[in-house]
Amino acid sequence: MMLRHGGFTLIELMVTLAMAAIVLTVGVPSFRDMVRKNEMAGYTNRLVGALKLARSEAIKRGEPVSVCKSNTGNSCTGAGTNWEDGWIVFVNTDNDSPAALDAGETILRVMPALKNAYTLRGTNNFASYLTYHPSGRANNMGHFVLCENNQLANSRAVFINLTGKVYLGQDSNGNKIPEDDSNNDITTCTP
Repeated sequence: MMLRHGGFTLIELMVTLAMAAIVLTVGVPSFRDMVRKNEMAGYTNRLVGALKLARSEAIKRGEPVSVCKSNTGNSCTGAGTNWEDGWIVFVNTDNDSPAALDAGETILRVMPALKNAYTLRGTNNFASYLTYHPSGRANNMGHFVLCENNQLANSRAVFINLTGKVYLGQDSNGNKIPEDDSNNDITTCTP
């Protein structure tokens, strides 16, 4: 009686490796795309959350609340700093313009910098800060654009109107570029 050894033949192993290579070739790009989309959604949600917090706290406290660029987490840093470097939300008791975190003003939230591949820029109206008044109105209207590697495709746009409403730009034509209120595509990652 001959003993039979268990195991794989060379052909079975080669077929299995070929199938694994095909699955990885198809799956890895999809996984990377999913991770990128999740990061974009997460960064967008962080910004929208900070803006909504500022608005609701201004109404609740009856005092202006500002959101400003900050790469330190403890002061507003305007010139030379971009929104992707981080931002803070604080009670702007003296309602200064441009908004500056002064002694005695309360920091409500600190947001750290985004990953290096991402840019987050505001229009000129939001070059370094925005303030919500106790009525819930914003001091200005404009938008932010979040891009990865300065690519407009798959970017995100966050709009703020004078009433303080925060909303996302939509892509009604399906070209993966968000549109403004006039259904025109955003044209730059650095508005």
